[in-house]
Amino acid sequence: MHSRTIEIWVGFFVAIGLLALFMLSMKVSNLGGFYQDDGYVVTAYFSNIGGLKVKSSVTMAGVKIGRVTDIQFDNERYEAKVSLKINKAYDKIPSDTSASIFTAGLLGEQYIGLDVGGDDVYLAQGSQLEHTQSAMVLEQLIGQFLYKSAEKGS
Repeated sequence: MHSRTIEIWVGFFVAIGLLALFMLSMKVSNLGGFYQDDGYVVTAYFSNIGGLKVKSSVTMAGVKIGRVTDIQFDNERYEAKVSLKINKAYDKIPSDTSASIFTAGLLGEQYIGLDVGGDDVYLAQGSQLEHTQSAMVLEQLIGQFLYKSAEKGS
């Protein structure tokens, strides 16, 4: 009887451990974003999005305020069109706010950071962010450095 009780407790703790591991993996992979559907969608155009993915975070002042919901290529502008869903709690974001793509952490996860503007008109459903800064691509930076180094050496 005592052995059976120990086996039940061990099984219980193993199940809790597996559940915790599952939740951690969901959080790390951004698949665990059980965020509400209420909010508004704004768009931004970038010439290069690097490794930005759907469900990447949208932050302002380091606080997550939304997620990337869609990424498409615009055939007329030849740029990436990124749709951002902003939580409805953040409805006082000025319309002249700028968006930049940043890299977080050692794994290189990319996210969009918003820098607040000063306009009296606020973003709403269907608004477009006019001021954007594309992702920095390490290969391009190294190429530019090598090219300039070669020019100085000649």
